[in-house]
Amino acid sequence: MAFDTILTNGLIVTASDILPSGTEIGITAGVITALGLALPHGPSTKILDARGAYITPGGIDSHVHLAQKNSPTGDGWESGTRSAAAGGTTTVIAFASQERGDESLVPVVEEYLKLADGQSYVDYGVHCIVTNPTAKILDSEFAWLFEQGVTSVKLYMTYEHMRVPDRGVLEILFKCRELGMTTMIHAESHDMISFIIEGLERKGNTEPYFHALARPRIAEDEASYRAISLAELADAPILIVHMSSEVAVNHVREAQGRLLPVHAETCPHYLFLLSEEIKGKEHDHFSGAKHVCSPPLRHRMEDLEGLWRGVANGTFTTWSSDHAPSKYDHPGGKKLGLVDGIPRFSKIPNGLPGVETRMALLFGQTEACLPASEAKLSLSRFVQLTASNAAKLYGLSGRKGSIAPGFDADLVVWYPGVEGKRVIEQGKMHHDMDYTPFEGVEVGNWPRWTMLRGEIVWSDDEGGVVGKKGIGEFLKRGRGEVVMGRTGNVPRGMLGDEREYWR
Repeated sequence: MAFDTILTNGLIVTASDILPSGTEIGITAGVITALGLALPHGPSTKILDARGAYITPGGIDSHVHLAQKNSPTGDGWESGTRSAAAGGTTTVIAFASQERGDESLVPVVEEYLKLADGQSYVDYGVHCIVTNPTAKILDSEFAWLFEQGVTSVKLYMTYEHMRVPDRGVLEILFKCRELGMTTMIHAESHDMISFIIEGLERKGNTEPYFHALARPRIAEDEASYRAISLAELADAPILIVHMSSEVAVNHVREAQGRLLPVHAETCPHYLFLLSEEIKGKEHDHFSGAKHVCSPPLRHRMEDLEGLWRGVANGTFTTWSSDHAPSKYDHPGGKKLGLVDGIPRFSKIPNGLPGVETRMALLFGQTEACLPASEAKLSLSRFVQLTASNAAKLYGLSGRKGSIAPGFDADLVVWYPGVEGKRVIEQGKMHHDMDYTPFEGVEVGNWPRWTMLRGEIVWSDDEGGVVGKKGIGEFLKRGRGEVVMGRTGNVPRGMLGDEREYWR
């Protein structure tokens, strides 16, 4: 057998192992067709020499906001996916967002997919944000979503114009359980937050830094526990997105200990940045608006260390960017928070850029870049968090997230040793933003090549993105798997048949 491409002389990392040295990857028609030693090659076979570097699956960033109506200065599909490819991500899952007045999800999804058509540098899927779960939508349109390959929905427990009350959350959870869909939940206590914001504004505390005080950890802790309780009643798998509080993460770990199908996601900014960033520069406090996101950056190194424990011990299922940026120096971006020259943190668009830096930030904390005694996670754990778990959770198993025969040849080839070390700089980013929150952060490596279905779309050797716009394909996703725990549990204190009396 002759292959289109053979990737040789690399250390191949999977979700469970580092394959024996000398193992090669054979690629045919964009698919991995063989792993083995001394694979045969023909005159047309392209040989790529990894030079002893690690090879990992292409990243799956399952939480990316692109071309969003509520973020007119944010990244669109072209710039956002170009940035993804440059950072080693080969699949993104973005959000078609229902507005409160929308009476159907069908045009929401169809119009959003039109925006992506022919624009993407990487493969992509779509979640649906649900803000108005009417009986019609639940009874017929959730099944339609599933048929379209949109097999996950996201709910907000906060934000006045988007939040779904607990009753609506329950109804959605039961419907998703019935269809085999994954429910993502933004868990913060709306009433706590709105109460605190009113008090801060009444006292004139409106600079960007007060955003971090307006959304304390306890608001996330309470809402996460409530989300888990609602999911337990419904016997439905959930993913709590962008977790930033160790107490909330401990709620998840306790639930997982009882084999509940509760998954957790965190993001780079919660493990590398503190709320000090939101104070801005000495003579320009509003520059802290660059770091306004929700949940906010936390205050202490202890907060970060608690989350790193969750990364290492398996509590977190996915590591996502929550790439939801707005330009800083733009009247329609972060500077919406300057009202008649007065800072108003509650008016600053929430969200940070991060799809390009996500992979390198985490890879730099593995034993590939640090002594084993200092590494915060193993290389196999890196693969689980950045690729394989998301593939399972979001219905892409068998095609994405692994290096094995039959899977798409989505691969990241890193640099050997310290050759790939670099400092993150805005001038080197490929997004359409005017800043990166990780400016000046040193990472231990950067992708040398990013391969999408066997084609190199990012080549650091050649100076940048070499893939063509439009190469990315829409991924019609299937039923998601339960990665943590299992369904079929009986809520604590209930009899086994209690649901039958009211469902």
